[in-house]
Amino acid sequence: MDDSVSQDLAAAAHPLLTAEQRQRLGAYGQETAVAEGDLVFASGDAAPDLVLVHEGSVDLVQVATIDAPEEVLWRYVPGEFVGELNLLTGQRIYLSARVAEAGRVTLIPPAVFRRIMADEPDLSDLMLRAFVARRRKLQNNAGARAIEIIGTEFSAPSLALRTFAARQQLAHTWIDSDSVEGRSLLRVAEIEVGDLPAVILPDAVLKRATPGRLAEHVGLTAPRSGGETVDLAVIGAGPAGLAAAMYGASEGLDTVLLEAVGTGGQAAASSRIENYLGFPSGLSGSELTSRAMVQAEKFGARLYSPCTAASLHPDGGHLDITLDDGTVVHARAVIIASGARYRSLPLPEWSRFEGAGIYYAATELEARSCATSPVVVIGGANSSGQAALYLASKGAQVTIAVRRDGLEATMSAYLVDRLKAHRNVTIRTATEVTALHGDESLSQVTLTDHATGESADQACRGLFCFIGADPATAWLDGSVVTDHDGFLLSDTALGAGDALPEAYRLLGRDPLPFETSVPAVFAAGDVRRGSMKRVAAAVGEGASAVRSVHVAIGTRA
Repeated sequence: MDDSVSQDLAAAAHPLLTAEQRQRLGAYGQETAVAEGDLVFASGDAAPDLVLVHEGSVDLVQVATIDAPEEVLWRYVPGEFVGELNLLTGQRIYLSARVAEAGRVTLIPPAVFRRIMADEPDLSDLMLRAFVARRRKLQNNAGARAIEIIGTEFSAPSLALRTFAARQQLAHTWIDSDSVEGRSLLRVAEIEVGDLPAVILPDAVLKRATPGRLAEHVGLTAPRSGGETVDLAVIGAGPAGLAAAMYGASEGLDTVLLEAVGTGGQAAASSRIENYLGFPSGLSGSELTSRAMVQAEKFGARLYSPCTAASLHPDGGHLDITLDDGTVVHARAVIIASGARYRSLPLPEWSRFEGAGIYYAATELEARSCATSPVVVIGGANSSGQAALYLASKGAQVTIAVRRDGLEATMSAYLVDRLKAHRNVTIRTATEVTALHGDESLSQVTLTDHATGESADQACRGLFCFIGADPATAWLDGSVVTDHDGFLLSDTALGAGDALPEAYRLLGRDPLPFETSVPAVFAAGDVRRGSMKRVAAAVGEGASAVRSVHVAIGTRA
C-alpha cells in the first residue's frame, strides 16, 4: 500500500474525539474503572460493547492462532473509541480488547450504540469512517489471520468462500494449499487434502467449508424464527435490494435483508462502473455495494447471508418466507429483488471448469488467478466490455468473442472505443466458444468463426462469461405471477378491472407501484419485467418500492 494512502487510512481509523464529543458519547454508557489486563471484550464475542477510553489505554489484540502467536495490532489512548464494523453487522469478532494501562472507560452496549447512529449524526459519521478504515487496515495486515481460508487456487468451492468473505467484508487471509506456507499449515492444523477448502478460526477449524458454514460460525445467518414479525423483508442484496433495505430502515421500518450468495449481486462482479451518477471517475461494483451495505446497516437493517429463500406464502395478516434450511421469516411486506442467475454455454465440461477457469465476474480475485495469461471474454454487453478492460489493465491478453457482427448495437460507445484502442485486447466478432480443454483447470478453448467456418484452439487461463442471466424466480413455484420468461409482473402489467388478480378485487383496490400479484409483495430490479437492467435504475426501483410498502401496510399514506 502506498505510504500516503496508509497514512490517510491510519488517520481515518483513529480519530481523536474533542472534549465535547467525549462528553456526549460518554453520556450513552456506563463509566467504569479498569485494571491492567482486564478484557473489555474477548475474541468470539457476538455483541461487544463500544468502548470509549477516558484514562489509561486499551490494546486491540489478535489472539494466538494455530500458525501465529498473539499480536497487538494497535493501541487506543484517551479520547479514542474501541469498535469495528461488527457493531453494525452483528458478526462475531475474533479480536480481543485488553487494558494495557489501568484507567477508566465507558462501555456502550449494542442497543444503545444503535441509538447513537440515529440520534448523533456527526458522531455517527465519524465512527462509520473509522470502522470502515479499521476493517481495511485489518484486511491489509496480520489482523486478517483471524480468519484463514486455505484451498487450491483453481477450485470452485475455494473461490466461493473467498468471494463470500470479500463481499461480506470479512477480514481474512487466503492461503494456497500448494504453497510452502500452505503445506505447513495443513500439517499443523491436521487438515487432509480431502478436507479442502478449510477455514481456520481462533476457536475452530471448519473442514470442507462452505459459505453457509462460515456465515453460521461468524453470526451472519438468519436466526431461527421466534415468532417475531418484521415490517419488511427484502430478498436479494443487489443494488435494488440494498436500496430497499436502506430506505426502509432509514424510514423506520424494521427491515431484514436476505441474500442467497453474497452481498452486491451481479453489480459486485463489475470491475468498474463509470456511468453511475455522482462518480465521474467511476468505482468498482464491489466498492459501491459494500458502501451501500454499511449504509443500510447504519440505519438498522439486518443483513443475513447466505440465506436462500425457498418459498413464499401469505399467512393471515403477514407473509411467510421459508428459507432452504427451514427457517421461517415473518414479514408484513416483502420486496423481491432476487435478480437473475448467470447463463452458461451448453458445452461438455462446463460445470467441471466453473471456478477453475470459468468465471462470471472480473474482480481482483479472478484477475489475480489469471495474471498476465491469455483470457477470453464472451458477451457483447457493457459488463463484458468493462471486464475486458479491467483484465487488460492487469496485463492479461484479452480476446472478446461475440456472436454478433459487431459490438456497437449492444455496448456503450465509450467502451467500444476503449476496447478497440487497447493493445492487450483483440475483438473477434461472429465468433463462439465451441469447446473447452484442460486437466484440473481450464487451459484452452476452441473458437469457431461463423463467417469462415474455421475453428482453432487458443490458450485460455480464464473464460469470463457475460452472456446474460435468467430471473431468479423458480423458488416462488408459481405463487407470484410471472411472464413466460419468469420475470415478475407488477402494477399495471397485472391488468385492470376484471382482469386483476382476485386478491385485488377482494381488497377493492388496484396494485400499487411495483406490487405483484400478491398484495404487499413487491418486485424491484432485474427480477421485474420491464426493468432497465442498470444499477441506477435498480437503486431507484428499490427505493421507490419502499414508498408503496408504507401504503400497503398502513404506516404512511
